[in-house]
Amino acid sequence: MLSPYRVLDLSDGRGALCGRALADLGADVIKLEPPWGDPARRIGPFYQDDPHPEKSLFWAFCAANKRSVTLDLTAPAGRPVLEKLLASSHFLIESFRPGHLDNLGLGWDDLKGENPSLIYVSITPFGQNGPYRDYQATDLIGMALSGMMHLTGDPDRPPVRISTPQFWATGSAAAAAGATIANHYRLLTGRGQRVDVSCQQAVARALSHAPMLWDMNRLNMQRQGPFRPVGSVNLRINWECRDGYVNFIQPGGHTGGLSMTNLSNWMDEEGLGHAVLRDTNWGDIGFGQLSRELLEEMTPPLERFFMTKTKAQLAREALERRILLFPVHDPKDVFAYPQLLARGFFGEVPLPSPEGEAPGVMKALGPFFKSTVGPGPAFRGAPRIGQHNNDVYRDEMGLSDRQLAKLKEDGVI
Repeated sequence: MLSPYRVLDLSDGRGALCGRALADLGADVIKLEPPWGDPARRIGPFYQDDPHPEKSLFWAFCAANKRSVTLDLTAPAGRPVLEKLLASSHFLIESFRPGHLDNLGLGWDDLKGENPSLIYVSITPFGQNGPYRDYQATDLIGMALSGMMHLTGDPDRPPVRISTPQFWATGSAAAAAGATIANHYRLLTGRGQRVDVSCQQAVARALSHAPMLWDMNRLNMQRQGPFRPVGSVNLRINWECRDGYVNFIQPGGHTGGLSMTNLSNWMDEEGLGHAVLRDTNWGDIGFGQLSRELLEEMTPPLERFFMTKTKAQLAREALERRILLFPVHDPKDVFAYPQLLARGFFGEVPLPSPEGEAPGVMKALGPFFKSTVGPGPAFRGAPRIGQHNNDVYRDEMGLSDRQLAKLKEDGVI
């Protein structure tokens, strides 16, 4: 979909997923990194526990489908090279602290005159203006200040963050969306623009149904653990079973009533039914009207029943019996999931490795869409440092071998 476009990706690990998303959409994403390699290459875990810049699995994921060229942005001899790259680029992505690229003469105000159709995407913790503009943030700080930690965890314990960092990933996803929306505007007007992404705002926009709960009920959502507030009670969502967990909810209403009746009938067939489930007319309980007393009575028999079944058994019967239940998959389940396999979602790519060393093979996630326009981009592993210098600088930009050798000798590439 984005195959006509070139993206110059100056971001580090904090904004790397933005370029990955655009690459998955077919754009030619050129990752510009310093001659010694992008800082994201130092982020673990590493293949075979070898902390080598070509063996970062974080890099293997975030830089897949990109090309790599090296260039020292601070070197005067590199400026003409960069200007040529910019002249052929439609998007620029960066995640430096506010003002850093302005100090190098590469800010939005500097470049929009040279390339007025350029879409300039900046990803920072708090945006380009405001009292927190110059503050830095780890994932922990960002998730705390965005409100997400307040909602994550159990109500009787302190707030927690999601274990895998989400702050920058959410900001990168918002940046990719902003870039494609800006591209639509460019198609209509011919004009580029600055896309200023605050990761704090991106996360704050994704606070589950907390904003809706306030708008509708004037209630501030609190940490619920495995529960969710529905009406005047907290409904259990996550239930343990023999080999993991399933999600099941009885919210009331017509659909919830049918689901609960069907589950009760199944429990009776197995000899594990209970009078309170059997005798309650679930169809008469409106959405969000389940009483606390009924909830306390129905929970123990449900817990006992779920513990007699595996995730697969519960999911299979739920489909057959029309029960609002689904399994909580772990990574192993996801990699074996028949729907994803049928759509060719996984592919094998070579693992990052130093030049001359035989690479391993990694199962990789494929594109997140299919299109009638044509096949999505092929699986392509993350590039080595400067792997595409000759392709881009010599074959596409016309620099001579002598010029490239000089740039390399001077440490510019």
